[in-house]
Amino acid sequence: MFFFLHSHGGSPLRGRCRPFSGDIVVDTSLAIVGAGPYGLAVAAQARRLGMDPIVLGEPMGFWREHMPQGMLLRSGPDWHLDAAGVHTFEAYLAQRGIDPVDVDPIPVDLFVDYATWFQEVAGLQVRREFVTALRRTDDAFDVELEGGDRLSAAAVVAAPGISHFTNTPHRAVAGLRPDRVTHTCFLTEVDRARDARTLIIGGRQSAFEWAALLADAGVEAVHVVYRHDTPEFTAADWRFVDPMIHQTLAVPGWFRRLPAERRDAIARQFWSVGRLTLEPWLTPRMPDGIVHRHPRTEVMSCVEQPNGEIRVELSTGEVLLVDHVVLATGYRADIDAVPYLRELSGLESVDGFPVLDEGMQTSVPGLFLTGFAATRDFGPFFGFVRGCPAAAEIIGSELARVLPSPPVLV
Repeated sequence: MFFFLHSHGGSPLRGRCRPFSGDIVVDTSLAIVGAGPYGLAVAAQARRLGMDPIVLGEPMGFWREHMPQGMLLRSGPDWHLDAAGVHTFEAYLAQRGIDPVDVDPIPVDLFVDYATWFQEVAGLQVRREFVTALRRTDDAFDVELEGGDRLSAAAVVAAPGISHFTNTPHRAVAGLRPDRVTHTCFLTEVDRARDARTLIIGGRQSAFEWAALLADAGVEAVHVVYRHDTPEFTAADWRFVDPMIHQTLAVPGWFRRLPAERRDAIARQFWSVGRLTLEPWLTPRMPDGIVHRHPRTEVMSCVEQPNGEIRVELSTGEVLLVDHVVLATGYRADIDAVPYLRELSGLESVDGFPVLDEGMQTSVPGLFLTGFAATRDFGPFFGFVRGCPAAAEIIGSELARVLPSPPVLV
């Protein structure tokens, strides 16, 4: 049984079957690497446009494995995955008979369940296999999977999770053993013994959400240390994003063509709403006797003592004794940190971000990158679920233009 890719003719992405050394050979016009929100959104749109993508990865794996129990989302019920606006989160709630008012704020488990429902109603089959390497040949990609299996794809859409981009630059913790310091990306549950007295470095949403989760669990003390003023705890209004999404879809390359001053202003607006304004439902969960805030303060050193305590010296001169250090220091783009892209030659980047064209295609023909990796060229809203439908529409339109016709079984 063979699959032949019938081309529209003249496409630089024209696929062709070739032998591989792996155990299984699968040829496809489109492989999607990553089964998180962006990967699922693009896959659904590709299917709607007549393609039959192979989706690789663990469905919502980052959300299941890296987000703690009890976490609440900052998004509203209007954020969803469907470029067609049919299989939305609100449609899911209606089918389940759930009033949006009753799930405000939205529990992370509920959104993961929505994504599972979305995958089912969109008819998406996900292969729970991880990609170890991508290599570009003359007319296709060799996609190497764990275990040695391989497949060939005319085009690849990659949606690398933010776990690849954790920002851990804090020099003050450099001398601590790895088990004594954890980035919030990899902290998923409270250990009452380990976290009895916790230092959190950082003062944005993830820092204070973990402070609330630790307080909920009944730990002894949480010290949140940050260099800026204490953020305002008030409901955020994300409606300002909607016109930007509209412009992104209406005008190809809209964000990148803006004057630098306007792009900077948009970044500041996102910083103000997303970083300087935190959710008000955090406040009652952070009693003053448990959660201690240290604004306009830096951590100067963290040294493990002979008795196992960590001695923390602050820029104010105050000294803390803690059991665990948490880095709520966010994420920084570094496309070279994505393992499966390391053997791919010709992938251009600037400041750690891939260089993308107006269709989210990289400098490697046929390779598209989306999600957080696209924020430099398309705007900060692509670092949020809100950008999923727009990314799916942009990439889907470009794929429909350049890809061969769907494989015909002979």
